[in-house]
Amino acid sequence: MRDVFLMAVFAFLGAAAAGLLGALALRLVRGRSVAVSLAVVAAVAVTAMLTGTLAVAWAMFLSPHDLTVVTTVCAMAAVVSLATALLLGRWVVARSNALALAARSFGDGGSFAAPDGQATAELAALGRELAATSAKLAASRERERALESSRRELVAWISHDLRTPLAGLRAMSEALEDGVAPDPDRYLRRIRTEVERLNTMVGDLFELSRIHAGALSLAPTRISVYDLVGDALAGVDPLARELGVQLIGDRVDPVPVEVDGKEMTRVLGNLLVNAVRRTPADGTVAVSAERQADTVVLSVTDGCGGIPEEDLPRVFDTGWRGSDARTPPAGAGLGLAIVRGIVEAHDGQAAVRNVDGGCRFEVRLPAAVTS
Repeated sequence: MRDVFLMAVFAFLGAAAAGLLGALALRLVRGRSVAVSLAVVAAVAVTAMLTGTLAVAWAMFLSPHDLTVVTTVCAMAAVVSLATALLLGRWVVARSNALALAARSFGDGGSFAAPDGQATAELAALGRELAATSAKLAASRERERALESSRRELVAWISHDLRTPLAGLRAMSEALEDGVAPDPDRYLRRIRTEVERLNTMVGDLFELSRIHAGALSLAPTRISVYDLVGDALAGVDPLARELGVQLIGDRVDPVPVEVDGKEMTRVLGNLLVNAVRRTPADGTVAVSAERQADTVVLSVTDGCGGIPEEDLPRVFDTGWRGSDARTPPAGAGLGLAIVRGIVEAHDGQAAVRNVDGGCRFEVRLPAAVTS
């Protein structure tokens, strides 16, 4: 029993010495290729076995012949182990290089495709993560391109819409200043109308900038959608009367929601104004509100005749007004973008679809939790 204990001690001491040297070697080559590290690990394993064996042989006073046999066996094991480690290292390095080359492609604006062939579980997992990241980057680039295109269109449209009233204001002010205006009171009323329109446009731009900057501050309170719809209808009723459009709000359930009353009234107001202006005289605009599961659906249905299917995905984009929206009453194309921004700030969704004779805008909001 004592001999076994001594052999274990000598073997451990010899292997420990080899292990310490191997740890030092790994520290020195930690910035090198993984193939070098694998070779060091294989060399440490064989050296630890050889050192422990030699220590035991020296302690047990083996014959020179037996010691030669043991040393030869350990040397052959070392050769095979090193060769295997080098082959494995080269394979791992080759797979890593292929993965790095593939990753460089989506960093330059392309898409990532994992290299063909077998790989270790870790490299395969890394490839899947890189593929997912590549898909996210592609989607982000697409959103950025769409946003940049929307910004360019917005700048062009805003420039057009500002230039027209400003030119009119300058002409009318010069006519008043020179005393050649045939009807000064009418000119003054027209100037006031244009100033109010410009003020509304600037207000929409400011609201949209707050939404895009994430600076929209909400003060949610518990309120019934019946009251929201009532306030919005009251605000749009004069415009509807002027244009000969009938407002209908007879399907409104008194469902409670947790929203910012001012901002949500603006949402409904924008939808209603847009619907009234797009509906022909003697037409109707219907408002409804109902609870569906854990959401409240507010809808505004107009008689605009429908929106082309190819334009439906762009309705809520900043600056979108449709191909025929070039007259001043169309506004700057910011109202629906503001609607989507405010609704999404309330963790809701805004959507539009065509119905018989017009289109239906829907706003889905989380229903208030009942106590």
